[in-house]
Amino acid sequence: MTNTALRAENSNSRTITFKSREHEKFYEEYLKKCRYQDVYHQALVYCLGIDRDTRNNVNRLINCETANLAKTIKASQKQIEDINKIKKAGKFNELPETLKEIAEVRINNPDMSLIELGKLLDKPIGKSGVNYRLKKIIELAK
Repeated sequence: MTNTALRAENSNSRTITFKSREHEKFYEEYLKKCRYQDVYHQALVYCLGIDRDTRNNVNRLINCETANLAKTIKASQKQIEDINKIKKAGKFNELPETLKEIAEVRINNPDMSLIELGKLLDKPIGKSGVNYRLKKIIELAK
């Protein structure tokens, strides 16, 4: 059996040997999604794709992250709609300062998670505090 690394040392070509067609497909698909295309990330994607269980776990994580992002965006859109509803009714200035602040932060950062929004406030708060304030806004919009 020949060692690929030893053969590569003596060769000018840069061919990649894949374990299976699934490994190759995984590599091609996820390398396109990878933010960086440097040698380190190419090697990382290659190694992640070698084992079937690892490929399945990576796919599961990506699917979970995608679902969470979609859920965050949907909730954010509803929150922004409710904030705009309050503004149209001319009641925005009547809100407590804490609710006005979180409303402005949400409008300016529609893709951020609750944790990230909480960190942007003058006095940072946690996820549950942000959620509480946004729920208050939703209630007032009804």
